[in-house]
Amino acid sequence: MKADYSFCSIGLYYEEDFMIEEFKKFIMRGNVLDMAVGIIIGAAFGKIVTSFVNDILMPPIGLLLGRVDFSNLFLNLSSTPAATLTEARDAGLPVIAYGSFLNAVVDFLIVAFAIFLLIKQVNRLMPKKEAKAARLCPYCRQEIADDATRCPHCTSELPAEAK
Repeated sequence: MKADYSFCSIGLYYEEDFMIEEFKKFIMRGNVLDMAVGIIIGAAFGKIVTSFVNDILMPPIGLLLGRVDFSNLFLNLSSTPAATLTEARDAGLPVIAYGSFLNAVVDFLIVAFAIFLLIKQVNRLMPKKEAKAARLCPYCRQEIADDATRCPHCTSELPAEAK
């Protein structure tokens, strides 16, 4: 059978196999939409957590530790002195910004804990699927498929009431 080709605004495609329709079907599947919504909400949540860590959580901790600004903690790897991380970066000095790293670690821990709590609640609300007892052959007592008419282990024909 010879395939018919046609042209559209996006290029060459089979007439029988409409690429745009397939893409619409793919994108409208529930899992893809759920994932997209999750990614968007996750990105917004990440910004909220970052603001919480940088603007609310770390300043009091820094105050308790002797007025330390975690976002400005760095190790200067050059011999040129720099008073702040911004000054060092503006001068192009090599630095290890371990304060920013500590903030990122706290961000991650908060997000991970929030996801843990969310998943725990979702699992608690979801109905538990009870495991169905495996069907056993009445002759050899081996596990068999529910729709089997003959046991694959002992090759016995299964009685009608055992189906």
